[in-house]
Amino acid sequence: MIIITQQRDKCIGCHYCVDLAYERWRMSRKDGKSTLLGSEESRGFHTVKVGDEEFEDNVRAAEACPVNIIKVKKV
Repeated sequence: MIIITQQRDKCIGCHYCVDLAYERWRMSRKDGKSTLLGSEESRGFHTVKVGDEEFEDNVRAAEACPVNIIKVKKV
């Protein structure tokens, strides 16, 4: 299992996360920021637990994020 965390307020809408891990990310038409699908928000952090099969794509998304607001951790 992995945990993906995003600080959505700091998103600049570059779209890299959606390109690299489409099964977990979408761009919001409302504000132009990325949305972590299936996540819950707490104090500005959006978090979701998912299976190990999503690890590689989401690590690439986190590494590509120019504002470094995506964290991926195995648990």
